[in-house]
Formats: sequence, structure tokens, C-alpha cells
Amino acid sequence: MALLRKINQILLFLLVLTICVILYNKVHKVPAALNNETVDLESPEEMDEEIPVVICAAPGRMGAAVAAISSIYSNTDANVLFYVVGLKNTIPHLRKWIENSKLKEIKYKMVEFNPMVLKGKIRPDAARPELLQPLNFVRYYLPLLINKHEKVIYLDDDVIVQGDIQELYDTKLAPGHAAAFSDDCDLPSTHEMVRSVGMQNTYMGYLDYRKQTVRDLGINPSTCSFNPGVIVANMTEWKHQRITKQLEKWMQRNVEENLYSSTLGGGVATPPMLIVFHDKYSTINPLWHVRHLGWSPDARYSEHFLQEAKLLHWNGRYKPWDYPSVHNNLWENWFIPDPSGKFKMIRPNS
Repeated sequence: MALLRKINQILLFLLVLTICVILYNKVHKVPAALNNETVDLESPEEMDEEIPVVICAAPGRMGAAVAAISSIYSNTDANVLFYVVGLKNTIPHLRKWIENSKLKEIKYKMVEFNPMVLKGKIRPDAARPELLQPLNFVRYYLPLLINKHEKVIYLDDDVIVQGDIQELYDTKLAPGHAAAFSDDCDLPSTHEMVRSVGMQNTYMGYLDYRKQTVRDLGINPSTCSFNPGVIVANMTEWKHQRITKQLEKWMQRNVEENLYSSTLGGGVATPPMLIVFHDKYSTINPLWHVRHLGWSPDARYSEHFLQEAKLLHWNGRYKPWDYPSVHNNLWENWFIPDPSGKFKMIRPNS
């Protein structure tokens, strides 16, 4: 009997000790969160991958960047980190715009672009000086601006994203490819739009084939071009292939030989990319880059097609915040007014 009573006492002691340990652990897990210490709640495999999205905010059109960011943020649950690239004198304005709107919830970093990196690399062009805007060339320097990510999305500011940006980020790049773009010959609807406004969609529309340097490239002038307003880029390959240096080389050649200009179809930022990435890029799902909405104030897509589109791009002269423009109601859905009142949409009755 004495032995049995002793065993029961030991078992009771162990039970009480176990309960005390459990209570202690529960009580002492709380302060880590209260003290803002890092608590590993998920394994790395379970955590959402960060999706870096680069968008430029140019002077005079910062409302475009705000609308693009708003559309992306509103249509995804993904862990998006926005890199908003601007010039020194525009960054404070845009930061205030973001912090005083619903966009204050986004994850973002402001990145200052120094135009001095372009000194001597851009040929003066009076026909369309807006195409010489320094931020048009930010896409050339992605690894210098964003250095901690393997994969990056770059978007022009005159886009609206109607789909989940995660889908675009999941675009597969073939081995050895530093980037993915949309072909300019990929959609029947695109062809109809191009024909209706007389826009070129081949290399002939961007490069001056009268120049021997261009002919020496060996690129058939009827080869379909691509649009670098939406890019999914592999930073490792970009650095390995020295893409930035290659692009700068062709900028310099243009300064010396005038190989392309804004009198041709694509302005001055696209041609070096067409040369460097010729036959060396992966393709983006056509619905993830429906473009040419800004090439004519008269040409229109069908409403049904636009509803199916994942991303809309108003490339061309006729922007959706200006007048005249087409399908601007789709852009206005995502526009957030400037709290300072400096940026305003232009409409017939404004």
C-alpha cells in the first residue's frame, strides 16, 4: 500500500509539473509579439514571395503612376513591393500623394533616378522632346536601381492592370533569356488597331534601314517588333549578359550615326532594346499587354475584348488623362485625385 501511494504521488507531481510547463510557455510567448520581436510563424516555403514592380513617376504625369499603382494594388492579394522611380524634385510630391490616400497601405520604396547617367548618350530630337524624358530610360538600368531581387516587373506609367499581377510575375522565361516582352504581331485585335492608325509593328518602323550599321545587324526589316512598356526581367541574366552596357552602346552609336529617331514609329527608348534583345526574349501572354490605346483618338477596341484584357496600355500620343483619348473611363476607375491639386485630368468641360 505504501509503495502504491508513493507511485500515485509521483504521477500527480509529474502531471502538475506538465501543466505548469504548458502554462508557462503560453504566457511567455506573448511578449515577443508585444515587443515587436520577430516571430517565425511560417516556414520560408509558406511565406508569400515578394513581387517587385517598377513604375516611373515623371513630372507632369505623376497621376498616371498613381492610377497604375492603384489598379495593381486593388486587384491582387500578392505581396507586392512597388519601386517608384522619380526625379529629385518630384519625389516629395508623390510621397505626399501616396501617404494621403488609400495607397498609404502599399509597400513601396521611392528611388531617385539621376539623369546624369544619360549624359552624352541621347541625341537631341526636336520632333517629340517628351520622348527624351530621362525616366523613359529607367528600364535600361533595372539592376542598378533594384539589386536584391532575382525577378522584376517593369511597367510604363500609362498602363492599367485589371488582372492579378501574380499571373504576370509567374511568366516563364526560357533559359538564357534576360527578359520577356509582348510581340507586336500577337493579336488579331492588335493588327486591326495597327492598320486603322497606320502604325508600324516591325523593325522597319523603328530603325533606319538606309544606314549601313542597321543593315549590318542582319535583322529582316519585316521582323515583328516587341513593346518594352511591360517587362518581366531576370536580373541574374541581365547582369551576366551586360544588357545595360549593350543598350548604352547603341545609344552612343545613335548619337554618332542617327540610327533611329522619333520621326519613326517608336521614339528613342525602344530601338536599342529591339537590337539587344532581337531573337533573345521570352513572350508574355497577349492579354497581359493590350496596347496601342493611345495611338489614335478614334480607333477603339470592343468593350468585350477590353473586359477580358489583364493589362491595358495607352502607348502613343493620346493619354487617358488628356483629351482627346479613348477608353478613358477604364483609366479613371483607378485614378486617385492629387491632394495638392497640381495634377488634373483634362476633359472637354474642364
